[in-house]
Amino acid sequence: MSAGCGPEAEDVSRRLGFDCHDASPVVSVRAPWDLAHWTMPLLEVLIVGGAVFALWHAVRRYRAGDPVNLALWWASLVYLVVTEPPPYFPEWFGLDRLYGFIFAHNRFTVQFMGDRLPLYIVAFYPVISQLAYELVRSLGVFRRRGPLTGAVAVAFACQVFYEVFDQVGPQLKWWAWNPANQVVNQPALASVPMTSMLLFASVSMAAMTYLVVRFTGGRPHRGRRLVPRILAAGVLTPFTMAVAGLPASLFGGDHPNQVAQAWILGAELGLVWLAGAWIVVAQLRSGERGTGEPPSAFGRYYPAIYLGGMAVCWIGALPAYLGARDGVTSDGSPIGSGPYALACFIAAGSLVAAARPARR
Repeated sequence: MSAGCGPEAEDVSRRLGFDCHDASPVVSVRAPWDLAHWTMPLLEVLIVGGAVFALWHAVRRYRAGDPVNLALWWASLVYLVVTEPPPYFPEWFGLDRLYGFIFAHNRFTVQFMGDRLPLYIVAFYPVISQLAYELVRSLGVFRRRGPLTGAVAVAFACQVFYEVFDQVGPQLKWWAWNPANQVVNQPALASVPMTSMLLFASVSMAAMTYLVVRFTGGRPHRGRRLVPRILAAGVLTPFTMAVAGLPASLFGGDHPNQVAQAWILGAELGLVWLAGAWIVVAQLRSGERGTGEPPSAFGRYYPAIYLGGMAVCWIGALPAYLGARDGVTSDGSPIGSGPYALACFIAAGSLVAAARPARR
């Protein structure tokens, strides 16, 4: 048995259509037309292209005297390096008995770490952090209300943009959660663990944005002076996730109370929606929108492009979603929550529309 491919990992990967024993330990490359679903190369172009676009935008702002975007872009990769390997290889970190095997990605065009880490996932972290920060910044929230309030608005923006992706991924077999793992993957909203929805889709990005703005915002940090601040923001972010997950974890253990955990996680997600929406609406009603800067191409175009790409993926998934029985499609894929994804689409579209007048 190959390293990192235990019985549960083997079962999950075979449900995705491949054998985890047959994996290159460092990097593998395959043709886009050989992927399992037609949405997979589309997703790669959308996310990897977005990461390049975001980096171009961040470098331009850095040259103009604002290091926050560039620091956030790189801090997102530091955070990825810290958080991604343990769920992929829990046995390497002594977490297999505590958490067990959590999930596996399908095989994409470019893959790292024994086919566990697709290139598009590496790109997704800077994409989602830049997208949310740029929308909130363009509304003037950070300038008028400070980094803490701005970070709460980023938590809301990340939630709605992240979950239109998160709720459709398992159905299209972009990845698969381990159904045997009741410690981490339950409670869930449809096929998506609620801890993932809260901690990864909101808390992590908000905390990292707050740390980056506090460490680098308002001061012209350059070159080597910026590096330790980037590293600190990326490394400290997971600790904030542990704090946010503590209330639900009190009802965990060998015999978790999943009903209580679901209520707690649901309440925290509700707070993200209520607080974030209130901040955005209050900022819009204040009449002090915008930053007084020329509109950025990334902020103008990419959020709408991202939503358009996700809409195409959802349209492709809709026939099987509507035909699903007991939350499972005819080919055995679990579906996400369509109503929640629709609410996220509406909220994300509203953010894009609200930010546009601020850029004129």
